[in-house]
Amino acid sequence: MKTLYLDIFSGISGDMFIGSLLDLGVDFQAFETELEKLGLDEYTLKSQRKSKSYIEGVKFDVILEGDEIPSHCHGEPNDHSHDHDHDHSESEHSHSHTPASEGHSHDHDHSNSHDHAHSHDHDHAHSHSHGPGEHDHSHEGSRNHAQIRELIDKSKLSEWVKEKAKAVFYRVAVAEGKVHGLPVESVHFHEVGAVDSIVDIVGACIALELLGKPRVLAGPVVEGTGFVMCAHGRFPVPTMATLEILGARGVPVNQCDEPHELVTPTGAAILAEFAEDFGPMSGIVAKQIGYGLGTRDNHTRPNVLRAVLGESAGGDVVSLDWERDQIAVIETNLDDISAELLGDFVDRALGEGALDVFHTPVQMKKNRPGVLLTLLCNQGDADHFSELILRNTSAFGVRRTTAERRKLQRKLVRVEIGQGSVEVKLGLLGGRVIQASPEYESCRARAEKTGALLKEIYDAALKAAPRD
Repeated sequence: MKTLYLDIFSGISGDMFIGSLLDLGVDFQAFETELEKLGLDEYTLKSQRKSKSYIEGVKFDVILEGDEIPSHCHGEPNDHSHDHDHDHSESEHSHSHTPASEGHSHDHDHSNSHDHAHSHDHDHAHSHSHGPGEHDHSHEGSRNHAQIRELIDKSKLSEWVKEKAKAVFYRVAVAEGKVHGLPVESVHFHEVGAVDSIVDIVGACIALELLGKPRVLAGPVVEGTGFVMCAHGRFPVPTMATLEILGARGVPVNQCDEPHELVTPTGAAILAEFAEDFGPMSGIVAKQIGYGLGTRDNHTRPNVLRAVLGESAGGDVVSLDWERDQIAVIETNLDDISAELLGDFVDRALGEGALDVFHTPVQMKKNRPGVLLTLLCNQGDADHFSELILRNTSAFGVRRTTAERRKLQRKLVRVEIGQGSVEVKLGLLGGRVIQASPEYESCRARAEKTGALLKEIYDAALKAAPRD
């Protein structure tokens, strides 16, 4: 099946990821047109063919309104001796229509786009310096996570891009919230910085969609060493947010001797959301290879992200447009819990966001009857629900595994029946409806209002559901 393998031997950032996909053949004009559907006009995109350590690839930049240099290339506050990358042997051209006021695109001595989200209190000045080339702005005003979700929801982007972009942003916001002790919706992003993050995250999803939504695999995560400057002082690499994001997904981190940050929070969130597995390349026939270039000249390795697009052996015979993700499966065997407590736990767990909870009759040791309690949840919630089981059942321990899911694309529609209209959930594969399920609450409300039997409403809704 069609597979994208991310060789992250030198880290990953949002702009390097986009650059690698542009180098694989994603059309820049189509990419730019899709981004315009977001409704932001505070930036200009720039895509150039350049070389880094004699490796040719694509350097992607977001140039913020009023800035003369790409936002991904701002240095640390006290680093005034910017080392410009004047390699005149590079073949360079811009794919975007940049304004006359743009000026020169200086490649400062910082690596890939460092795209931290920023959560903070508003009663002090913010000086947030960033390692791998991230912007360092102190503009007043901000967008919080809820506002960014609203911006994405109101856009004309495809439903797949909306869903994935919100999911990536959520991973960043959750990590920042944990670091700063704030709820997710209260995590704020610098107004100008948020533009970078939004463009990188939404752009990454758009580029993947334009590439055909391939299966994504990645190599082992390699991070550098050293320190980065932030509003709270010097912090070691990996940064707090990057560790939180990768840790929540259960992704191991390996450090190398490169004395710089290599993996940015946005890069980590892209990996956590899209990569199905992490490890050496196996069984992939490379058809195309793309390189996304960073900004800094590293000491020990080229500052590039290598993306391999090809076919992987085994798995699905044909590439299907179903959705893929990974979830945590938590299980425990119980033989000494009352039915009332078991029922209460199921209600409690579902109320706190478990994806599903069920129990199955099993035969346990000494032929005792018991139940296998199974809970499905997002991987980042696995610790929470493990604790919930241990506190609210008679379990002395739980088993946790990671499971891959394949899901039909889902769409909620309203259909007209004789008693009015009700909601029906559709499942699509290859653009065709192959499943239809009336929504219980909608049908129940219509039955109560009209006095009709719930079964009659269900049957009418199924008959009215669109079929391809």
